[in-house]
Amino acid sequence: MPPSAILGPDGRPMQRQTLAAPQATPTVTGVRPVLSEHPARGLTPERLAGLLRASEDGDATRYLELAEDMEERDLHYRGVLATRKLSISQLEVTVEAASDEPDDQAAADLVRAALDAADVEELLFDLQDGLGKGYSVVEMIWDTSRAPWRVVGFEHRDPRWFQFDRTDGRTLRLVDGTPDGAPLEPNRFIIHTPKTKSGLPIRGGLARAAAWAFLFKNFAIKDWVVFAEVYGHPLRLGKYGPGASEPDKDILLDAVRNLGTDAAAIIPQSMLIELVTSNVTGIDLWEKLANYLDRQVSKAVLGQTATTDAISGGHAVGQEHRQVQKDIERADGRQTAGTLNRDFVPVLVSVNMGPRPVYPKIRIGRPDEEDIGALVERVVKLVPLGLKVGMSTMRDKIGLPDPGDEEELLTVPGTAAETPSDRPGTDPAQTETASVRPAPEGARFDLDAAIAEQLATEGWDMGAVIDPVRELLDGADSLEEVRARLRDPEVLAKLLGAMDTSRIEEALTRGGTAAWLAGLAEGAD
Repeated sequence: MPPSAILGPDGRPMQRQTLAAPQATPTVTGVRPVLSEHPARGLTPERLAGLLRASEDGDATRYLELAEDMEERDLHYRGVLATRKLSISQLEVTVEAASDEPDDQAAADLVRAALDAADVEELLFDLQDGLGKGYSVVEMIWDTSRAPWRVVGFEHRDPRWFQFDRTDGRTLRLVDGTPDGAPLEPNRFIIHTPKTKSGLPIRGGLARAAAWAFLFKNFAIKDWVVFAEVYGHPLRLGKYGPGASEPDKDILLDAVRNLGTDAAAIIPQSMLIELVTSNVTGIDLWEKLANYLDRQVSKAVLGQTATTDAISGGHAVGQEHRQVQKDIERADGRQTAGTLNRDFVPVLVSVNMGPRPVYPKIRIGRPDEEDIGALVERVVKLVPLGLKVGMSTMRDKIGLPDPGDEEELLTVPGTAAETPSDRPGTDPAQTETASVRPAPEGARFDLDAAIAEQLATEGWDMGAVIDPVRELLDGADSLEEVRARLRDPEVLAKLLGAMDTSRIEEALTRGGTAAWLAGLAEGAD
């Protein structure tokens, strides 16, 4: 396929030269630098308020650098944010075809192959960087040296290299030294802006909500360390006599200082050093403040505190808080899947198969938990009543693959096993009929299963029982008329006589006889 014939999802041609070279790369001139400043150093309330306002006005560089500092300096914030990121990167990723048509199935297989070839966990983790900063940008690395063009890698790009459009505050542009920046090339970037709150994306980052707690916690920790450094040691009081000379005073001062560092000193016999213990109370104030701020950060990032802090309430409270975390996880998974379905899937499919009216869908989330035992029990009871259930559907539900052509099959004791010759498309001459195998020694007879099997074999025809009742209902104009007819002994006798239960009775009799014989055999053993 010539390059000019390769179209993007919007129907416009995709140029090989443009797509081959990455766009968002660091620059030598420093417009998009690799090194960053550290605004957390010496941060004050005034400076914090200023950089937050600047991010709203279009210059988010310092805010983004602060968000990075917070993940490096605040271990609690890093822990809860990493928990949320890692929970998404570990979720199951599935691809659903748009329909059963061959082209739609081929498109879904194409997306699956691309995801299998890439490091999906790393891609999902990098996209979650937008949780803290408000947005995350991943650039697709294309191989256009041969057809079809393929995405061979995903590179997370520094968010400082992008800026929002000054008009709408939502469209990302590449920082290039100009006031408005350069437009991003189409079909190249995956831009994830998590919806943590309504409003502009730059104001939706969790780092913005946690910044004030980070600042006040730093103040608390600093004061705590200073207190521990000063009041953690007893006061060392040196005393000298009225006739002490200046050299004697210097000797005493050095001795007092050495007691605070080396815990050893020598002084003349005429001098005295006294250790005075501090009786300061309320020293846990800073710890309480730091713990309180950590709990607020946990609520902002994870929606709860039970999974990060030891609180009272026991197992019930923990389960309730875990459910909150699951709700957030599901929302993050849906949003991330929506980003990939918008920026990645249409591009990949269009390059290889041309623009399509509908595209495959990526799903990210934990599989729905289903009670397999209850499902099988319901199917066993309802199939004899006429419920039609596909064999492949049930295998998918219980997680069993389709058996191979020559694979030995499990069977119900006392029934003939299906052999490859019984399946459509096999040659009976190449297979042998499997013999009926008796139940293993010591195996107990399942009465319910035997009856259900017998009823299914005999063909439990409920129509022979229900049809006379249906005729009675169809011939009446109201419920009262039905009741009146049923009170008539002749009508009731005629109705019961019209119900043919012979086949059901025969099937039940055979099933009961088989169970009785099995019981005798087990007793004899």
